Amino acid sequence: MASKAFEPTDEHWMRRAIEVARSKGSDPSTSPLGCVIVLDGREIAAERNQTQELPDATAHAEMMAIRRACKGTGEMELRGATLYSTLQPCGMCTMASIWSKVGRVVYGAGRDDVHPMYFEARHVDTLSFIADAYRDDITIEGGCLHAECATLYYPPDADLPHDEQANL
Repeated sequence: MASKAFEPTDEHWMRRAIEVARSKGSDPSTSPLGCVIVLDGREIAAERNQTQELPDATAHAEMMAIRRACKGTGEMELRGATLYSTLQPCGMCTMASIWSKVGRVVYGAGRDDVHPMYFEARHVDTLSFIADAYRDDITIEGGCLHAECATLYYPPDADLPHDEQANL
């Protein structure tokens, strides 16, 4: 996806998501993903991947942030909110964004910026999926601080032992 010009506020919130991701450490094998949800210019949730700690395969940063935001607002719907994620959301997290009625998703690094281990082995094109989804009032924009976000993860051509690669 071609990078677009993002607003200074988008870059501010993406930097916050990067900070959240780094709170887990800087080892790319731990999938240090960060997510921040903003509503009316205010952070209502900030979470990182917690799949190994909990252990819970659904404890992706976006899922955890959506749970926290809904609990914090007392609402199941997050209309008008923007979700910032350091990595392109997977299919599960994309669906959670749709069901929670997030208005906008902004991500940093995309599928082509990082090693394939960070995505499902059978490519689900979440960008096309959004276009055909249940709602037409959600937007997804990728590439915000993508180079900075990509440094959190293994590069696309990293030579990693197969048994150390998630999702493959």
